[in-house]
Amino acid sequence: MHNLITLKEWTPAQILDVIALAREIKKNPARFAKSMEGKTLLMIFEKPSLRTRVSFETGMTQLGGHAIFYDTSTSPLGAGKESVYDTVKTVSRYVDMIMARLFEHAKIEEMAREATVPVINALTNFAHPCQILGDLMTIQEKKKTLKGLILAYLGDGNNNVTHSLLYGCAKMGIHIRVGCPAGKEYSPDAGVVKDAAQVARKTGGTVKITHDPREAIQDADVVYTDSWMSYHVPPHKLDERVKMFTPFQVNAALMKRARKDAIFMNCLPALRGYEQTAEVIDGPQSVVFDEAENRLHIQKAIMLKLMEQRKRGVGEKG
Repeated sequence: MHNLITLKEWTPAQILDVIALAREIKKNPARFAKSMEGKTLLMIFEKPSLRTRVSFETGMTQLGGHAIFYDTSTSPLGAGKESVYDTVKTVSRYVDMIMARLFEHAKIEEMAREATVPVINALTNFAHPCQILGDLMTIQEKKKTLKGLILAYLGDGNNNVTHSLLYGCAKMGIHIRVGCPAGKEYSPDAGVVKDAAQVARKTGGTVKITHDPREAIQDADVVYTDSWMSYHVPPHKLDERVKMFTPFQVNAALMKRARKDAIFMNCLPALRGYEQTAEVIDGPQSVVFDEAENRLHIQKAIMLKLMEQRKRGVGEKG
């Protein structure tokens, strides 16, 4: 737990521990106002962001620390004039923690290998662990539990959110059903599905991939969707993808198949009329803005836990 790269590496106990801390931070923020005093977070961005940048920067400020925004489009790293190795070896001498929002997952893995400070994956093309930890926190707040719930994800199965949901739900004993079009282009990574299913057998959860949206959502406690046009998808594919994903659009008729007290989630940004209708995302079952807020609290908890682990590791080595 020295880094957060994917949820595959975190145990169920570690996930529950960070959620518990996040809920305590949310309840008593003043108690943690100086917990990162004198600490600096470097935020490396290849991809554009609203929630990730503002929540991390605000979170670090509220913990008494400092955050530096580093845009790779105007840097030697982004221009290919400096390697990931040289970059992280250098900045590890300056800062206490690195957060990166990148295109290629291999790059965050390299950063984690070479950095001598904790590294947080704030999104890659493969995983989005901070988002899903915040989602699990939100579900626990609303449902009072995680284990045994049914979460239905509808839409693009081959993306970072789906992969992290598969890991996170499996670790928490949640029954996850992914409803997506048939075909490798739209389905979750087979390795992730296999790993999640193995974990779920130990935690009491289940993993199901279906191409029938009605089967996926039936009696679900949580209904989740995400953009049909992830950052890596070229704009010219819009019409093709709208045609493929429209049967998986979360609308009022489909939501009626879920439990009456089901909650609706979308990690945002969201387009009304695409992955969900306005009546769903703006309706009484939607918790999307609670979900967005919890990114702030969970990321504070992630940073505090990683710094705690780092101190413990340095102490052990000493």
